Amino acid sequence: MTALPPFTRHAALATLAMASALGPVHAGPATYTIDPMHTYPSFEADHFGGLSTWRGKFDRTSGKITLDKSAGTGSVDITVDMASADFGLDKMNEAARGPELFDVTKYPHAIYKGKLTAFVNGAPTKVAGELTLHGVTRPLELTVNSFKCMPHPMFKRELCGADASATFKRDTFGMDSGKSYGFNMDVVLRIQVEALIDDASAKDKVASVQPQH
Repeated sequence: MTALPPFTRHAALATLAMASALGPVHAGPATYTIDPMHTYPSFEADHFGGLSTWRGKFDRTSGKITLDKSAGTGSVDITVDMASADFGLDKMNEAARGPELFDVTKYPHAIYKGKLTAFVNGAPTKVAGELTLHGVTRPLELTVNSFKCMPHPMFKRELCGADASATFKRDTFGMDSGKSYGFNMDVVLRIQVEALIDDASAKDKVASVQPQH
């Protein structure tokens, strides 16, 4: 067997050392739990046909994400507490919870369920799903603007995060308040989400890079 040149030997040893440091390859499906402290869906809506833009967010979100990077598949199941809507103004928050808009007593939750699709280099770029809002369920595709997985520096388990967006018309969900005054019904939805791999999934699936100390 021909001996490897010194440079080639050193490169091979470095590759083996790096592979050892990285640990097992993260392959196969894994389940992640939404981190409610770092997940805040937000929205933008018109006021008086272009006079200004209302912006707000939801403070309480929960759910699960599944992800199989090698197969290019996954799913999303997210529940939003509609009573947690926050416009930054107490009176507006109170009005939004009432029957004129979200009607949270009758429709306490919004639910989004979908499939992760259009994977590029192991990362989804779209979510094909359905939004249930105000008692109405309609298709809604999300565009994944950014996606990243990394080791959580404290929990030593994989953490994945994404920023996604979509636009829909709120009157198709039965929320047409202000339409007679010329309000544009378009709503821009933006979802920032972080999710931590579950213990059960993490037993044989680790992040592709270990935290450095």
